[in-house]
Amino acid sequence: MTLTAAMIALSSCGTAGPENGIGLQLYSVRDAMKEDPVGTVEKVGAMGYDFVESADYNDGKIYGMEPSAFKALVEKNGMIYRGAHTGQAIPDSGSWESLMPWWDKCIATHKEAGVEYIVQPFMGGTGYASLEGLAAYCEYFNAVGEKCNAAGIRFGYHNHAGEFQELEGEVIYDYMLRNTDPEKVMFQLDIYWIYEGGADPMAYFEAYPGRFVSFHIKDEKELGESGEIDFMPVLEKADQAGARYHVVEVERYSYEPIVSVEKSLEYLKEIGFAK
Repeated sequence: MTLTAAMIALSSCGTAGPENGIGLQLYSVRDAMKEDPVGTVEKVGAMGYDFVESADYNDGKIYGMEPSAFKALVEKNGMIYRGAHTGQAIPDSGSWESLMPWWDKCIATHKEAGVEYIVQPFMGGTGYASLEGLAAYCEYFNAVGEKCNAAGIRFGYHNHAGEFQELEGEVIYDYMLRNTDPEKVMFQLDIYWIYEGGADPMAYFEAYPGRFVSFHIKDEKELGESGEIDFMPVLEKADQAGARYHVVEVERYSYEPIVSVEKSLEYLKEIGFAK
């Protein structure tokens, strides 16, 4: 069975909630994590989140902690440290090989912390400027994904709205899906940003089944606050998409961020997706 087929087979969710529970991208409470990471993780665990996805890595440290210490903090509060957002843009010189030592240390750090996946949530400007630049990113991501696979970690890419624009007659996101190896690169679909980009997530699940191993469940502010996104039709397609990891992210707020992330989890319970 291929990695992609295995991910599809393992994927399972429904109105009782996804098998891996609901995670929180800690960028949602980024200021609080800078000021008091220990207390903030305690609050997130007390809300009932099942796992976290980090958004802070620097030179072998995660939120300024040794990887084993951050893992222990998360687990002490009843959660799993499943995933991480981090990465490097290709230098203007166009050579990504120089980034591989950085990735070696990054991957080793996150392996020690026990993460299941690492996601890069951006490209540099060259990825949006020409197909040549975009092709270089696809090659780069394949190389990083191969390194992650060797460490037992999955590598992926997280979209924003810009990936749904056309570049030299190609939709950037489609080009990336076609030119990255499914065995090496998965995609973390951000539900808010795909709609902002004017695209239909269900059409992508149909065209590229199994490629979207993670969902970022996001709204304009707190989940359900805008009333513009009907999340359940997307979430109910998790099997087809290949989604195993469902992660809440809040970037803009009607309340204090720590309140916003709690309200977002409560919303998923109200609609029957979270336990």
